Amino acid sequence: MNVDRGAGDGGHERLRGEPERRREADGGGDREAGGSGASGASASGTPRLHLAPSPHIHSPDSTPRIMWTVVATLVPVIAASTWFFGLSALLVLAAATLGCFIVERTLGERGSVGDGSAVITGLLLGLTLPAGIPLWMAFLGGAFAIGFGKLIFGGLGQNIFNPALLGRAFLQAAFPTALTTWPALAERWTHIYASNLALPLLSPGKVDVVTMATPLGLMKFEHQGTDLLKLAIGNTGGSLGETAGVLILVCGAYLAWKRYLNWRIPVAIFAAVAALSALLHAVRPSLPGAPFMLLSGGLILGAVYMATDMVTSPVTNLGSWIFGLGIGLITVVIRLWGGLAEGVMYSILFMNALVPFIDQATRPATFGTRAARKETA
Repeated sequence: MNVDRGAGDGGHERLRGEPERRREADGGGDREAGGSGASGASASGTPRLHLAPSPHIHSPDSTPRIMWTVVATLVPVIAASTWFFGLSALLVLAAATLGCFIVERTLGERGSVGDGSAVITGLLLGLTLPAGIPLWMAFLGGAFAIGFGKLIFGGLGQNIFNPALLGRAFLQAAFPTALTTWPALAERWTHIYASNLALPLLSPGKVDVVTMATPLGLMKFEHQGTDLLKLAIGNTGGSLGETAGVLILVCGAYLAWKRYLNWRIPVAIFAAVAALSALLHAVRPSLPGAPFMLLSGGLILGAVYMATDMVTSPVTNLGSWIFGLGIGLITVVIRLWGGLAEGVMYSILFMNALVPFIDQATRPATFGTRAARKETA
C-alpha cells in the first residue's frame, strides 16, 4: 500500500533534497503554493516522493485465486474416485465439505468462506476417507478439521497442522473400525454403499458384505503384492484419494508450474521413500521395493496436496528438502514396522510440528551480518 506522507512529515522532510527545502524556505514550497498530500506533485510540477513497504512488484495471484485453482485441479481426481467408487464418493466429499463450510461460516471471520480454504480442506479430508464411511462421520470430521485444525489457532495462515489430516486423525482415533473398512470397488458409477446412510451412532440396516483389502494391507499382513499398473491407475481398494496416482502427479505438476506449491517437497518425499525402500529391499528381498512403496496408499496425494500446504510447510528451500525427506523416511518406517499399514498422515503431521524449528535452523543470514561480524572480530 502506497504511503504519501505530507510535507510536514519528519521522515519525508529528511528524504527531500536540499533544493526543495530551500524553495520552501523562500516561500515557494508546496504548502505556500496550495499543494496538499493528495495532490501528488509540488507547485513546480516536481513529483512527490511516495514511500511504500515491500513488495514493490505485485503478483496478480491472490489467496482466493490460488485456493480455487487448487480446487479446480482436484476435479479430475474426484471424477476418478467417482468412477471407481460410484456416487458414494461424491456424497462423502460433499458431507466433509459441508462440515467444513458450516463451521467456517459460523465461527470464522466474515467473508472467510469465499477464499476457498474450507472447500479445499473438505475435499482433501474426503479423499482420505473410505467410500463406505457413514456420511455423518465425514461431516463431523470436516467440522473438527476447521474448528480444531484451523480456527482455534486464529484462522487462515495461523494453523500449525494440516487441517484435513488433523480431521482424519480425529476420525481414525474416534471411529477406527469405520476408517479401516474398505468396500469393494463399485460395479457402476451410480452405486451408493448402504453404510453411507447409517444414522449417527447406529449401524446401517443393510451392510455391504463385500470388502477388499488395500494394497498396503495385503503386503503388510498377508505378504501379497499388487500389480503396479493397477496401483498407477487406482483400480484398487483404499481411500478415495488412492486412485489415479498418475493423474494426481499431472495436476501437481500444473500447480508447480504455476508456483502454487514448492516442488522440492514432493520430490524430496518421493526420493526418500524410493531410496530407503530400495535399500531395505536389497538387504531383505521380502520387503516391498521402491515402485510399490511409491504407487501404493495415499503417498502421492499426501506429497502433492497436503505436505505442500503453504501454511504448514517450511518457507526456505533448504527447509523444504529437510521437511520432505523427513516425511518420506517416517512413512517407510511406519509402513514396515508400525502397527498401521499406512503412515503418510502421521508423518506429515509430525513434520508439521517441526516446521518452526526447521525454519529457524535454515533461516538465511541477514545481508551483511557475516561481514560485519568478521570486521568486528
